[in-house]
Amino acid sequence: MKHLMLTGAAVLLAAAVTLPSSPAAFAGETLDRVMSTKTLTLSSDPEYPPQSFLNDRNEMDGFDVGVAREIAKRMGAELKIVTPAWEIITAGNWGGRWDISVGSMTPTTARAKVLDFPAVYYYTPAAFAVHKDSAATSAADLNGKKIGVCGGCTYEAYLNKNLVIDAEGTPEFTYDVTAGEMRTYETDVNVLDDLRLGDGARLDGLLSARPTIDEAIKNGYPVKVIGEPAFYEPLAVAVDKGDPEFSAKVAEIVNEMHEDGTLRALSIKWYGTDLTSAD
Repeated sequence: MKHLMLTGAAVLLAAAVTLPSSPAAFAGETLDRVMSTKTLTLSSDPEYPPQSFLNDRNEMDGFDVGVAREIAKRMGAELKIVTPAWEIITAGNWGGRWDISVGSMTPTTARAKVLDFPAVYYYTPAAFAVHKDSAATSAADLNGKKIGVCGGCTYEAYLNKNLVIDAEGTPEFTYDVTAGEMRTYETDVNVLDDLRLGDGARLDGLLSARPTIDEAIKNGYPVKVIGEPAFYEPLAVAVDKGDPEFSAKVAEIVNEMHEDGTLRALSIKWYGTDLTSAD
């Protein structure tokens, strides 16, 4: 779904967690390690509100963090957090440095070669947005325009017209916008920062997750959403390959959280709506 920028705060947060000195020793033994140490280590992003961020108490918070805390709780474990770069998370071969990613990750075909996706926990609409002074009212108005996206994200793949999301239940979508120029950024926040400078100043529009755009608007960014969602992303919990028992346990817990309404309650708390299905 998105990319990641590692900041000084993130470095301090990562440094607070002791990582294993011999990562390879844990290959295939994730569940045993989590259950024996009573610690579930999460890879997360401190600058991706409302999914994950450092709150006013300098603590990690947000929808994704809340979901991860509940998974840890149901495993009888404490949640620890590290903040590796997004490209390192999606590259797989974690070697025991962390156990799980609850980071709004889209289970693409390429990522499935190096990671397992035990469970989809919510869906998010991808939306086009423009500066509030823009005359654009529909996605079609961005044809031939300068559009910003985070590099390596599904939004870049969409504009390149080569997005593949093969998770079960993914709604069909069509490619309705052809950018005149696509500009890629390290994070969605960087894209929003350039769009806020003015209509056409650096960008004519952007494509990002609707919740990310809504959060920016809530925080005073002069942008507006236009048109219908470009596509819906199923967003999944990711784990490293090599431990089917751990994957099965995570799937079992997330399914329980769907069934008992926990995920729905967390979605409404952070997004104001139920994003746990694509209906």
